[in-house]
Amino acid sequence: MSHLTRENGSKIYYEDSGSGDSAVVLIHGWGVNLRVWDQTVPALTAAGHRVVAFDHRACGQSDANFDDISIESIASDVVALAHELGLKKVVLSGWSIGGAVAVEAANTLQDVCAGVALTCAATPTMVQQDGFPHGQNAEEFAGIIGAIKTARAETLPNLSLACFADPSQEQLDAMTVLFSQSDPAATASLEQLLTLDQRDVLSALTQPVLAIVGSQDALVDPNTARSVQDYHADTVTVEMENSGHAPFWEETDKYNAELVGFAGAKLT
Repeated sequence: MSHLTRENGSKIYYEDSGSGDSAVVLIHGWGVNLRVWDQTVPALTAAGHRVVAFDHRACGQSDANFDDISIESIASDVVALAHELGLKKVVLSGWSIGGAVAVEAANTLQDVCAGVALTCAATPTMVQQDGFPHGQNAEEFAGIIGAIKTARAETLPNLSLACFADPSQEQLDAMTVLFSQSDPAATASLEQLLTLDQRDVLSALTQPVLAIVGSQDALVDPNTARSVQDYHADTVTVEMENSGHAPFWEETDKYNAELVGFAGAKLT
């Protein structure tokens, strides 16, 4: 078990597979943990890539006693991990809120980051904003956050259901378990999505982007994921037609092939 020590001695849990000074860094979505990548890591390592995955603050086996559980603070953990492990080149792969984390971290890492893969990502903004008609209604999204806070046991299974286009019971149960392993403090990063606007940051990125869209996504508007190419010219968009919010579980082979191909092109 590996841990990265951060401010006030609080620790981030991570797993490091493979070797070398370049790696794919996997950044999970809100409230779950690195176990969502258990079907992705083997495909990447089989292709010869070193893979680093970690649990967000207040998620999985990472500590919850952080004063700051913002998207920016999680991105700072990505940067710290890259430095701690001596990585000279990375591809950042972020799912859902992890996509917003990846954009923030790529902006900080600059030339160390060779590419950014965004899967059903909550970027440039999760909710509708001035000049941005895509995304969830802010009031409705705030209601979901409120339900997670006040009726967690009832709401997390519904959140799992919303992750899939056509889930098996086993997928639903597994995702609910992952959600339940987060600390209630993790809602701080989710609340930030009510105001987060990364349009300028996304436009300023110098790295190539792979935008993977869950065509049947009920959590992040597919048009949000598609809009990445409107703000970042060097973007390739891939549709996962049979997927909702979790294409790495719903169309695993296709998803892995896209991510392996992108990482291979950027890390060699």
